[in-house]
Amino acid sequence: MDVVMADDRERWALVLGVSSGFGAATATAWARAGFNILGVHLDLRGTLPAAHAVRDGIAALGREVRFFNVNAGDDEKRAEVMGAIGELFAERRAAGHDPYIGAFLHSLAFGTTLPFIATPERPRTISRKQIEMTVDVMGHSLLFWARDAFEAGFLARGSRLYAMTSEGAILAVPTYGAVSASKAVLEAHVRQLALELMPHGITVNAIRAGVTDTPALRRIPGWEKLILASERRNPGRRMTRPEDVAEALVALAVPGTHWMTGNVIGVDGGEVMGSLEGAGEED
Repeated sequence: MDVVMADDRERWALVLGVSSGFGAATATAWARAGFNILGVHLDLRGTLPAAHAVRDGIAALGREVRFFNVNAGDDEKRAEVMGAIGELFAERRAAGHDPYIGAFLHSLAFGTTLPFIATPERPRTISRKQIEMTVDVMGHSLLFWARDAFEAGFLARGSRLYAMTSEGAILAVPTYGAVSASKAVLEAHVRQLALELMPHGITVNAIRAGVTDTPALRRIPGWEKLILASERRNPGRRMTRPEDVAEALVALAVPGTHWMTGNVIGVDGGEVMGSLEGAGEED
């Protein structure tokens, strides 16, 4: 058994997709648990107030908080954020602190939900460029953010990395094909990163949430049916909430989970095991 030693390091959490949904809820929960927060989001004028509200709420908890409004899938923007984190951590070390990224969440939901095959109702189909963009942002970007953070020295023994996946990694849902491919790629990257980072005491896991009413869900055609199906089949008789996932991630981002890595962890109230239960019921 590993002996838990006193840890005087300054804990920071890096959250991608911090302005809404799982990212916003988790950043706030991790701040309550003692983490300072680094957040990456992409918001224009119409949605920027929501991002500011999340940032200001974290600051009100007495935590240090830095948000970056950039495209997390862009290599140059990622490099800019890494440079800014490096400068911040250098300032903290000069002030006598020992900062590191103790928790990381990849919660990016940006892509297309066009079908692969045309129908009379949906004649427009996905292009090569659109599917490559979707898989790159929602899947491949995990690898590059994790690798850059490790190579910059921001990750250290005890760092906990998490990525949001979904049932779409193993199930086919109408118009969800590009996102399904992204989630399958994401889970593969989680396993490989877990393998290569475990010798450094860094764990990597995927979180499979149940169907959750987030802005990302409402961009999926037919989202209303997904909500109804989730409510019927979930043994908890309700949908998963972002706060359910955030509370689980607080519980997981602790020293005692040092031997958990490379997993897909369900946080869904048993929704997957109840996938057939209630399927034919009427409201």
